[in-house]
Amino acid sequence: MTDVSARLADASDRPVLERLWLLFQHDMSEFSGVLPHPDGTFRSERLEAAFTRADWAPYLLTSGTAPVGLALVRGIAAPTRVLNSFFVVRGARRAGIGLRAVQEVVAKYPGPWEVAFQERNVAAVRFWRRVAADIAGDAWTEERRPVPDRPDLPPDSWITFASPPPPEDQSRPVKA
Repeated sequence: MTDVSARLADASDRPVLERLWLLFQHDMSEFSGVLPHPDGTFRSERLEAAFTRADWAPYLLTSGTAPVGLALVRGIAAPTRVLNSFFVVRGARRAGIGLRAVQEVVAKYPGPWEVAFQERNVAAVRFWRRVAADIAGDAWTEERRPVPDRPDLPPDSWITFASPPPPEDQSRPVKA
């Protein structure tokens, strides 16, 4: 089984995340129809927010020493966190890396989570339903919501589930 790690990114990781972001946006353009800017970049407000806003957190996903993806979490102090963006490079897909990376990220913030995806992205539909079932069993929901400020797009599908708290340390004595 391939090793995977999801670690909080810092300023030194930003260039790697910026390159991964371009790959992610390229993949998503198939479903959104968004084209790159004249300089070849895509909108990056969410990536910027992840590095500059206190209620966001950027994660770099690695397998061994290779960067294999990113995860951007919004609302880290909110009652419900949002996995705002999640991406695994094509060469690392279908090896269990994505599932293990999501498990690691959501375990850092036990409680309610939401994630959105496009129904046309058939691989994402299967992946996020599997993630929800793996983390929450049957205790997850899915609903469609309009994309804010994008009436030209079909509604997003949103999955809601809860990440359980970590198991108690059995080596510590329990107070009676």
